[in-house]
Formats: sequence, C-alpha cells, structure tokens
Amino acid sequence: MLTTTGSLMSKAMACNFTEIFPACRRLLTAPQWQEFLALLRPAENLAELAGLLADPAAGLPEAPSWLSALARLELALYRVGQESPALPAMVAQRTINPSLELLESFWGGLPLLLGENGAEAAPLVSKRQEVVMIWPDPETGKSRAQAAGPEELLALKMVAEGIEPCQAASLGELSAGAIEAALARAAARGILLAPSSHIRREEESFPITEAVEPRFLAAEVFTLQWHLTQACDLHCKHCYDRSDRAPLPLARGLAVLDDLLAFCQSRQVRGQVSFSGGNPLLYPHFLALYQAAVDRGFTVAILGNATAKEHLLPVLAIARPAFFQVSLEGLSEHNDFIRGQGYFARVMEFLDLLREQEVYSMVMLTLTRGNMAQVLPLAELLRGRADLFVFNRLAMVGEGSLLESVPIAEYRGFLEEYLAAAGENPGLGLKDNLFNLLRAEKGEPLLGGCAGFGCGAAFNFVSLLPDGEVHACRKLPSLIGNLFSQSLVEIYASPAARQYRAGCLACRDCRLRPACGGCLAVSHGFGLDVFIERDPYCFLVS
Repeated sequence: MLTTTGSLMSKAMACNFTEIFPACRRLLTAPQWQEFLALLRPAENLAELAGLLADPAAGLPEAPSWLSALARLELALYRVGQESPALPAMVAQRTINPSLELLESFWGGLPLLLGENGAEAAPLVSKRQEVVMIWPDPETGKSRAQAAGPEELLALKMVAEGIEPCQAASLGELSAGAIEAALARAAARGILLAPSSHIRREEESFPITEAVEPRFLAAEVFTLQWHLTQACDLHCKHCYDRSDRAPLPLARGLAVLDDLLAFCQSRQVRGQVSFSGGNPLLYPHFLALYQAAVDRGFTVAILGNATAKEHLLPVLAIARPAFFQVSLEGLSEHNDFIRGQGYFARVMEFLDLLREQEVYSMVMLTLTRGNMAQVLPLAELLRGRADLFVFNRLAMVGEGSLLESVPIAEYRGFLEEYLAAAGENPGLGLKDNLFNLLRAEKGEPLLGGCAGFGCGAAFNFVSLLPDGEVHACRKLPSLIGNLFSQSLVEIYASPAARQYRAGCLACRDCRLRPACGGCLAVSHGFGLDVFIERDPYCFLVS
C-alpha cells in the first residue's frame, strides 16, 4: 500500500511511477518522461501527488496539454486498485459500488488512452467536460475507467436518490423497462451492486456440495414460456396439445406482464418472455403484447413457425428478439411427413431471412426412432444457415404418443456420435441433460443442459397457457397453478411447484443432479412416476 509518508514512501513512489502512469510513459519520449518524473518526485504520498497533478504547472512545454489530466486519471485508477476495500458479498438493494470514484475533467476521451494501443487514440482527445467513472470490477478486482454517459449518470442518480424506475419513467421519455435494463447493465459492469438472485437451488432438496459449481446454484434470469394461442398453421404428428383453449384477451395479457415484472423484482432476477403457441404470430394482439414486454424491459424471444418477411419486419421494428426458434424433424421428406408438405423448404428460406435481418436463429428437432439417423445429416445442411441446432427427445404425450421413441439401448451410442460431430460443427448444441453423463466419465466440466440448470421445470422457467394455466414444463401435464386467479409469486412458492423443482427421488443424491435431472416429460411418456423414478434413458452407473 503506497499510503505512508516520508523518505521510504518517496523511494517507493520513484520506483513505481511507471506502474502508476503506464499510459503517460507510453506517450512521452524518454527525455519528456524524465522531466515528468522530476516534477513528481517531491511528493511523499499519493495525496501530495494528486495535488501536484492538479496544478496547471504540472504540464510539460512540449507534451500534450492534457498530460496532467491523463496523469490524474491514471493516479485515481491506481489508487482505486490499491486502496479499495473489499466489496460486500451481498447487498439488500441496489447500491452504488462503494469504491466508485467520479473524476471531472475538462478533456474528453482520456479513458481511450489507457489501453496498450492508447497512443493511437490521442487524436480523439478534445477540450470538453467529461465525467470519468473509476471503479474496481467486482468479478476480476481490476480497476476500470470509463466516461460516464447519460445512461450511467441516470443509474447513479436513481440509486443515490432512491428513485424507482416507474417514477423515473413518468418524468422522462424512457419506459420503466428501458430504465430497468439500464440499471441491470450498470450492475453487470459493477458500477452498481445488485442483490443476489433469490432463485436458488439451496432451497430445493438435492445435493449441494463443495464440488458443485456456483453457476448451477442460482438463476439470474427467469423465463416465462408463454403459449399465447392454440391456433397453428401446422398440424404436426407429434403435437403434445391440440386442446381447445379460449384466446387470451389483451388486457389480461398486459396484466400477466405486470405480474411477471413484480415476480422478477421480488426474486431479484431479470425476466425473459419466450412467446410460443400454437404459432404466437397468429395471436391477434401479438405486436401489442410484444411491444409491452419490451417496454417492461424483458428479454423477448419467439418460438414459432416460419413466416413471411412482411410479418417479421413489424416485429423487428419493435425490437430484435434474442432468438427466433423454428422446428425441423429431419430431412425434407421425413420433416414434411411430420409437419406438412413444403414446410422444410419454408424453414430453409426463413432461416436465410433471419440471417439477412441479423436475428439469431435456432432450429429444434424432436428426436424419435424415425429421425434419429437424419439428425447429423440435417445438422450439416444447417451449418452456416442456422446459428444453433438442438434436439429434445420425444415426449410421448398427446399426439406424440402415436410415435416411437428412440430405443433406449441405442441412445448412448447416438449421444457419443452426436458429441463427436459437435466437435467439428459449431452449430450443434448440447441441450439434452444426459450429455453430462458422458462428460462426467471423461472428467470434463458439466454443461447447463436443458435449461442451464439441468431440468429447470418450475425453477428458472414455467409455461403459461392461453387460459391462465401454469405448468412446470409444457411437454407434460404439470399443472402448478393458474395465473388468472393467483400471482406468480404464489404459484412459484406452491407445494406443486416445489415438487417439480425437486425432481425425482431416484436422482436426489446423484452427484450430477445440479446439471442434470433427466427429462420429466420423457419419464411421463413412459408411464413412470416422475417424482420417484429416474429418466429411463439414464445410463449412469452409481
């Protein structure tokens, strides 16, 4: 710590000036650097050094006129790195990073000079007022400096003065959702400290040991998979629900979004709305509801069918979705047998449209005995055309009960072949939880599996149907409440939701449970008790 005084301090500072002022050293010639050191050596501590740099006489005749301002910035950056106290492990509410410093400067663009290639940015520095934020990154501990823009200043003002997003929205042009998103970005950068997620696995009954990676214990995002309508322009042979459910009134939909926002705020998580169906684009108020979700700051995604450009562009005019997921069930002939004549070609054209519009594309396949051999050939056709290709195993529910599942004895071999292909094809995603069995055998790090936390049913997502029914997972009957008569807070805390979160008893003590849990929908399709018996495809040897 360079905070003591006296001759010892002076010597320590002399040998550390290059460490304190690396950008200045890079920008100055050797003679200029020696002149600069001569100006600074009288200082016996960092406070005196700051005083010297505040004196206009600290400049050098032939050096840039902003040199002393840059040196003040570098000194502040150094002090934050050396003197900042440990950040609190937890906070009860949004708080300004206690080590954050704001440095006012009459020169704009100084942070651009701090990197290894900072000298190239020298022409961008100009005479103008700028506030620079200096703070230690909570993740790395490394000091950071960045010019404070309107968004950062708004976030700091709101937290400092206790202004709520809705209150700020009523005073300005931004929506409450946009303000929430700005606060979340400030927290992600460490400018603000945010409370930890209250969606945590420790609350559930499955093994938590020191070997479990922290990323599997708490969800930062909660997803509402919202089936807006049962209306669909396809009639797939494996559809798990063709029941007749009343369309959702728009007013009710807006109330759902407000309830989701309240839930996310109570659990200190960000919200995502994945619009699905049926085909969500056939819902008559889709654009209004999509806009409302964006206005509330939710991440939005679409799980639907291929559509025409004139139907996609109005959606993109509101906001580009995080992803647009469509489905294929194999190569052209088999896919069209399952999903309808000509649909394979429609999807291929639509994927090109998504790429043209810079929308992240996902293709989902429902794995059956009939298409297992077509998965990898299809993946090759999609290489470079879709951003991600994944599969779910068939849930023998609804009309899906008429199709044949993959033979259990052949499944491990299929996973091994798929895993090998994924090493060569970056578009192949590893979504099935049972990939972790193979990775564990090889001593490789576990993946998040189906929902980022293995089976995420009623944990980091729920499914909402048009009539208000909330299910732990859409692929099997798993009713946990009704959002038209209960709040999501109540539903999430219900005994039924807790039971689905806990998963099956047979997996309870498995060392892979935090990233696995099998698939409850597959177990249900085989007639098993999903709360007791494990996934029939599990090949883990205890």
